[in-house]
Parts: sequence; structure tokens; C-alpha cells
Amino acid sequence: MSGFKDHFSGHAQAYAASRPGYPDALFDWLAEHAPGRGMAWEAGCGSGQATVALAARFSRVHASDPSAEQIARAPALPGVVFTVAGAEDCSLPDAGCDLVAVAQALHWFDLPRFWPQVQRVLRPGGLFAAWTYGLCSVSPAVDAVFHRLYEDRLGPYWPPERRLVEAGYRDIAMPLAPVPAPAFAIRLDWTQAQYLAYLRSWSAHARCLRETGVDAVSTLQADFAAAWGDAATRTVVWPLAVLAGRRP
Repeated sequence: MSGFKDHFSGHAQAYAASRPGYPDALFDWLAEHAPGRGMAWEAGCGSGQATVALAARFSRVHASDPSAEQIARAPALPGVVFTVAGAEDCSLPDAGCDLVAVAQALHWFDLPRFWPQVQRVLRPGGLFAAWTYGLCSVSPAVDAVFHRLYEDRLGPYWPPERRLVEAGYRDIAMPLAPVPAPAFAIRLDWTQAQYLAYLRSWSAHARCLRETGVDAVSTLQADFAAAWGDAATRTVVWPLAVLAGRRP
């Protein structure tokens, strides 16, 4: 796991509790377009946000992540083996996977070393799919405070890989035959507390807190509260970008 860039182990519990899940329609699409439903490899699985849905659609799931802290918070699931390993060092045999899936993690990988693993473990016709969500939206007032946090307060603390997320993975070259994916989005009805907990789960927020001692969300909490208003919950929306391809 040489070169592993660990942005989340230090706040793995907050990450597991605060990160959004993904729409069922995305996993239905993956299962429909994979050549079978036998084996799926989820690389960079984190604490298992996507693993539960994959396990409901594939007989076996090999879920790997280089962070032992993240894996320790993953749920026990039938048919799923969780392992601490980098995406560049997969232990699966050749040509045994119907699907290789990556949820909100491809931008952290050493891609020149990862792609050969994908090509090796996929069976002929096997599907690769990586998805990412960028900036969420709530309302014009809340979003204005959000951008002050994201750009003004935390801008210097985002790692350079964040640019790949902001571009919706369009700048990533994939050595597979492209497969077009429909538009998907995450939509969740959250309380203000849930929303702020998600903002605190960002890698840039953790880095800012570590380096300066300042909780950047707290510095804007009054502004978020005013923008949020009296609503008990609001709908938070994240558009998903999907990079998909097929092994010939």
C-alpha cells in the first residue's frame, strides 16, 4: 500500500456516520449491465456505504480498502469479504469478476497501477463503474453559505485530487470500452444537524481542524442556521457522475 493517501482514517467514525448512501437505481443499472451477478470487487470501499447494495445484487462481494479504521466500521454482510488492501494490489484471481465498482474513491487511486488490476480481474464483457458526487445543493440561501465554506474557508485545505471530483471524472482516461450511464442523483431529507455533520466529514475540514485547531463549520454555523430557517428537514441533492467501461 505504498503511496496510500489517507485522508479519512483520522475521522473514520464521523465518515461512516455522516456520508450519504447511493440511489437504488444506480445499483440496479450496475446489475443489469454486468454480464452476471456472481462476483463483484468494490475497490476503496471505505466503511461500506455502497457494499450493502452490491451485496443485495451479487452473490459474492470482495470489498477492499487500505484503511483498517474504515474497514473496522464496515457492517458484517453475508457473501461479503472485507479486506484491508490497496486498490492497486488486488488478491482476486484473473477473469473472475462480473463487476469492479468504485464509490467516491477513484480519485485517490494510483491509476497507472490500478487499471491493470481492473483489466486482470474482470471477466470478458465485465463491467467497470466508478461514481462520484461533487457539490450538493439545498436552497439558494444555504448554498451561498456552503460555497463560502467550501471555497473561502476550506479552499487551501482541499487535496489536488479534488479537481477530478469537481470535473465529474471527465479528465480520467479509462483503458476500457466506454459504457454510457444515465443521470443519477442522491436525494436525502436531512436535518440541519445531519447536513453539518456531513460537512465536517470532508477531508479538507479534517485537515483544517488538524492544522489550525479551527472547526470551519462552527465559524459559519449561525449563518447556516439563518439560511436553513425553521424547516425540520430539507432535501439535499448531489448529482452523481459515473465513469463506466467494459472489458472486451
